[in-house]
Amino acid sequence: MKTSIIVQNLKCGGCANTISTKLSEIEAISNINVDLEESKVTFDCPNPEDAIEVKNKLRSLGYPSIEDENGLVSKAKSFVSCATGKMSK
Repeated sequence: MKTSIIVQNLKCGGCANTISTKLSEIEAISNINVDLEESKVTFDCPNPEDAIEVKNKLRSLGYPSIEDENGLVSKAKSFVSCATGKMSK
């Protein structure tokens, strides 16, 4: 099933690279696409539990979904994830 999550703090290609890299570690999902303009992460997953796992992973990286709180800790995590993504290109 194709699933999309609109996330916060998505700023650049470094962010997108980190998100793609980290989500590809989740075996159950495939076809990961990060749309910078729409702040949207799209992927295929076999069941809703996998989508919840993706949402939790995004939050842990500093990219909470649009309905989740986006506090200072999330913003700080996203800066670190962004920098990591830029360095690993």
